[in-house]
Amino acid sequence: MTDSNYGIAGYFPIESKVLLGLLVITAITFAVGLSAPILTLEKFFIIENTFSIFSGLLQLLEEGRIFLFVIISLFSVVLPIIKLGVLFRLLGSRTSSSETLHRYLRLMHQYGKWSMLDVFVVALLVVAVKLGAVASVETHYGLYAFGAAVLLTMVITARVIYLAGKIEQE
Repeated sequence: MTDSNYGIAGYFPIESKVLLGLLVITAITFAVGLSAPILTLEKFFIIENTFSIFSGLLQLLEEGRIFLFVIISLFSVVLPIIKLGVLFRLLGSRTSSSETLHRYLRLMHQYGKWSMLDVFVVALLVVAVKLGAVASVETHYGLYAFGAAVLLTMVITARVIYLAGKIEQE
């Protein structure tokens, strides 16, 4: 094939469109997961606090917990956005050269190692709060949207890597 037909969209146009559609759904669920309420904490049956990932990050910043703010922002917001951007680029381009395709796949591989850290951070938060004897936790749809976005990203990434492997075999 000529250089203008490189890229996953050039080799697999229909599957690329399906995966792009799933990727749009993933981006929407990710945005909902970041902004929608994920947890409600109830302490002593009096104090109730509902928060989202964004509001939790803002609270960390207001309390001066810069290290936690940076770590959670990086792994739960910035890296997933970069990963979504790379996936959009890989699936939407018909004109990427073979070298560009390999560069993006290497980038995906590097960031893929951290793909579950954001879920781990939220899970630790839930467990830490549930262990408190004076607090109860109620989960909300934001947590499920965030988890769905992470799982969809993993499925799409696996499929993109599979398709890229088929391209390399040709």
